[in-house]
Amino acid sequence: MPHATTRSTPLLRTRPIGAGHLRAFIAVAKHLNFRAAADEMALTQSAVSRQIQSLEDEVGVPLFLRHSRAVELTGAGAQLLHSVLPALEAVDATVRQIRQTVGRKSVAITTWASFAAMWLIPRLQDFQQAWPDIDIRIDTGDAVVDLDTTDVDLAIRYSRDQEGQSNGAQQLFGEELVVVASPALLQNGPPLREPADAAHYTLIETGDVHRMPQLEWLSWQRWFGANGCDQLQPPRWLYFNYAHQIVQAALAGQGLAIARLPLVADALAAGQLVEVLPRHRLASPLAYWLLRGPRSSQRPEVQAFCDWLSAQAAQTRDAMQAPA
Repeated sequence: MPHATTRSTPLLRTRPIGAGHLRAFIAVAKHLNFRAAADEMALTQSAVSRQIQSLEDEVGVPLFLRHSRAVELTGAGAQLLHSVLPALEAVDATVRQIRQTVGRKSVAITTWASFAAMWLIPRLQDFQQAWPDIDIRIDTGDAVVDLDTTDVDLAIRYSRDQEGQSNGAQQLFGEELVVVASPALLQNGPPLREPADAAHYTLIETGDVHRMPQLEWLSWQRWFGANGCDQLQPPRWLYFNYAHQIVQAALAGQGLAIARLPLVADALAAGQLVEVLPRHRLASPLAYWLLRGPRSSQRPEVQAFCDWLSAQAAQTRDAMQAPA
C-alpha cells in the first residue's frame, strides 16, 4: 500500500489581494496593539482582528505575532508594510488634492515642450492677472493626445495647413524660418553680408533634422540650397534635440541658428537676438493650430482661455510682419 504524502510547503494563492483590509493592517502595525488600532479606526477590536485575519488568509502567511498584551510584525508583515504605507500615503495625498480642486475652474492644455517654453509660458502671467480664479495645467510631450478620451481641454499642435483644417482646428499663426544670432556673436565675428558668409560660423541644428520630414524645413542644408550655396560646410556643427535648446544656444552666442519666427519674435523685438540676412527668410508649410475638446468647448473658463489665446496669437502675427 503506497505511503501517503504530505505537503512540505503551503499552497499560496496567486491572485492579487483585496485592498480593503490594508487600512486596518497599517493601524495595527503603527500601534502594535489591536485595541489602539480599533480606537483609531472607530471599529470594535474584534472587527479589526477579523480584518487582519482575512488579510493573512489572502496573503498566505502570518503578518503579526500575537502576544498577551501586544503584537509584533513578522518578517512578511514588515515587508508588506514597507510597500503598503507609501502607496496609501500617495493615494491619500492625491485624494486630498482632488478634494481641494472640487469646484475650482481649470483649463488643461497639451502641447509640445518647446512651444510651451518659448511661447505659451512667458505669456501666462497676463492670463493669470486677468483671470485669477482659473487654474492652468500644461501637459507637454510629443505624443498626440486624444481629446475625445482624456480630461485635456485644449491642444496646440504644429502641422501642415491641410492637416490642421481637416480636424476643425483654429489656426493661431503660420510660420517663417529665420537665421538668428546673439548681438555679441555678430559684433565679434566675421561680417554676414550674403548667405555664403554663414558658413564662417558654427551652425546650430536639431539632431533629428534628417530623420523627421517635418524637421527638414529647419535644416541648414535646405537653407543653403535655397540660396544657391549648398556645397558649403561650416567649421563646426552643434546639435540639439529641441527647438528651445537651439534658441538658447544662439542666445548664448554659440553659433547661428535657423529658428521658427513665431517662437523668437519676442526675443528679436527685445534685442536679445538679431535676425541675420532678413531678406533670406524661408517660408514654411507648417502652422500652429488650436483644437478644442468636445466636452470642454462650452465651459466659460475654456472659452475665456481660447479668447485670450487668440488675442496673443494676433500679437504674434503682427510681430512677424514687423520690419526686421
